[in-house]
Amino acid sequence: MDVLLLLLALLAFAGVVGYPLLRRRRALQQAGRGMAAAADPMADYGFVPAEQLDVRLPGPDPELAETLAEIARTQDWQPASRLLAGTPEGDERRWQRVQTLAGAAAFAAAPAQDGAPGPHTDAPGGSRGGIWLRTWRSEKPKDSGGAQTHAQFLVVQALRDPGSQDFRMILEEARTVCQEARLLAPGSPVPYIIELAVARGLGDRRPDYEELWSKVVQRAPHHMGAHLAALPYWSEKWHGSKEDADAFTERAAAGAPAKSLLPALPLFSVFDHLPEANMVRSLFQSAVVERAIEGAHYALRQAPADHPVAPHVRHLLVWFLVQAERYAEAMEQLRHVDGHVGAVPWSYAAQPAAVYATYRALAVDGWESQGGSPATLPPS
Repeated sequence: MDVLLLLLALLAFAGVVGYPLLRRRRALQQAGRGMAAAADPMADYGFVPAEQLDVRLPGPDPELAETLAEIARTQDWQPASRLLAGTPEGDERRWQRVQTLAGAAAFAAAPAQDGAPGPHTDAPGGSRGGIWLRTWRSEKPKDSGGAQTHAQFLVVQALRDPGSQDFRMILEEARTVCQEARLLAPGSPVPYIIELAVARGLGDRRPDYEELWSKVVQRAPHHMGAHLAALPYWSEKWHGSKEDADAFTERAAAGAPAKSLLPALPLFSVFDHLPEANMVRSLFQSAVVERAIEGAHYALRQAPADHPVAPHVRHLLVWFLVQAERYAEAMEQLRHVDGHVGAVPWSYAAQPAAVYATYRALAVDGWESQGGSPATLPPS
């Protein structure tokens, strides 16, 4: 990043890079130093202050938020068990809730963005966060929700440090727990979706991975979360290539039924395969990127407004739209997701809320530079 910033500074000095890129560079420098407050947009837009952004969830889920709060207060696993018992196995919300509960246990002692614990960034349980999950598995071993959360917990633990000596051992244990979870809920796609990450980490051969994927498809052929979980295997960062990833996402988008989010999937492949020096405006106005953005817009228009994975699409759209300087469209997406930042691309950053707040500020700045204001923003 330092080399990139130096390059941008030299280009700007030569008069090649215009004011918008310089403004973006300054904001990203601020984000890199954790200066979220300096990047906050005006309160007139009704956006949540940076220090109150919730990094756990991609969008609102009041039941899950209440469960997390109750676990934090009581260290009791039963609220999590009740929540998942009331969430159907095939519902995309279940996979997302399992992910969040497992992440909460795994990152229980993680500090907030500013280095101090806070109500919106603490995972349940403080430093004791894993205990409630272990107790759940011990006291109710036949609970499919507990087994699924345990398997995902192990995946999170392993992927936190892929270079560790225990990496493969933890993933092998996760695979064993996935098998247990399958037996407890035979028709559920969730254990198979969790195992996709296990197979990726262990470097399963393509035929084996494809066989695992076929079991997901048998149970939930158009599950957006499952496709997002499967995509990394096919990317060049893991065991595939840009061509493999594009083929996977385009095939899913082309076969999507009505009201599906799958037409947005190519945007995630484009993101995964952007060149490192991706701050050039022309790249984000290329035909490939524009087509992926329009596919995401189309998917969001067709899918139910409360689709649990829609916030993931909206967050990534914000990132692309700001980069492309399509500020009015970015503002529209921000109004749907603001307050929550537990999604790609922010979750890749050491300080997700700071980076999100920076992009949010860039969207406001760009909107106002084009004559917009809080009063002229269309109603959501």
